[in-house]
Amino acid sequence: MSQPSSGIRQIPVVVLAGFLGSGKTTLLNHLLHRSGGSRIGAIVNDFGAIEIDAMAVAGALGDSTVSLGNGCLCCAVDVGELDGYLAKLAAPSTGIDVIVIEASGLAEPQELMRMVLASEHPGIVYGGLVEVVDAAEFDDTRARHPEIDRHLALADLVVVNKLDRAGDGDRVLGLVRSLVDRAAVVPASYGRIDPEFLFDCRPSEERIGQLSFDDLHHQRHDDHAAHLHAAYDSLAFSSEVPMDPRRLMQFLDSRPVGLYRIKGYVDFGAYDTRNRYAVHAVGRFLRFYPEMWKPEDPRLTQLVLIGSGINAPALGKELEACKSDAPHTADEHGMWGVLRYVQDPEEEPVEPPV
Repeated sequence: MSQPSSGIRQIPVVVLAGFLGSGKTTLLNHLLHRSGGSRIGAIVNDFGAIEIDAMAVAGALGDSTVSLGNGCLCCAVDVGELDGYLAKLAAPSTGIDVIVIEASGLAEPQELMRMVLASEHPGIVYGGLVEVVDAAEFDDTRARHPEIDRHLALADLVVVNKLDRAGDGDRVLGLVRSLVDRAAVVPASYGRIDPEFLFDCRPSEERIGQLSFDDLHHQRHDDHAAHLHAAYDSLAFSSEVPMDPRRLMQFLDSRPVGLYRIKGYVDFGAYDTRNRYAVHAVGRFLRFYPEMWKPEDPRLTQLVLIGSGINAPALGKELEACKSDAPHTADEHGMWGVLRYVQDPEEEPVEPPV
């Protein structure tokens, strides 16, 4: 969805972390099988139980997977080496739509986040830290690895897996929610979460050019759809009236617990008549990409919000309140808040607070 002003297509890089036995590989296999036609590239420490047939479905095996053997990514490579792996996966010839880094069970999530955020590759963008926990073994895992509390506080999305095996799943869910910092918490069994949480699934019919708004919030229907979609809430917002940049930034700066992804395009009207702004937010990470309006583009704001436990009607009202009262006038300082999140190619990337 997000296109920087240079026109380079950006691919989200999702860090998948969790202690041994939490179900990371099961979750990745699920995503590979139910990608909705999207091609997933993977950086894994070891093929292990990764289903090679699924890799072949997601993309040509040789182009879509990087294996580090038994090395721990955050110890075995530096940022430059990671950029090399990302460059291989992000090459246009692979047709990959999203890259998943499956960390080892002993990896340090904060270091992996730092490495992705420090990447100098123009074709990738941070896609969030997903922490997987085993609901049935959560208390024991926390006793053996007290650092899990810090990992949960860093996460953008927490998947509480193996709830089918936990006799007190509600207690575990409540405990995990008390340990996160604004992250969405999603219950799961067998690693089954909807891929829409992590990336835009390709529409059933290929389109030429940029994604339409219908594509942005396209919902797949399959035999697990009702179960998967029940884990999250979504809101599609559209406005012909331009948005006030100060009000929108107030909304974004105060976005609620559980609001995991925001994607789409914003029209700031008189504040910038030449460009619309693609917005990409995951967890606490936020980035805007100015794009020149094309003559055929409708001058609209079109946003999709995805989260767990969010109040979609209330968020819709808050976005309505962000519309500009005076769409034909603008002051020179109004865009400053937005421009903080437009990365200059010559500057260091802006990291989310941790």
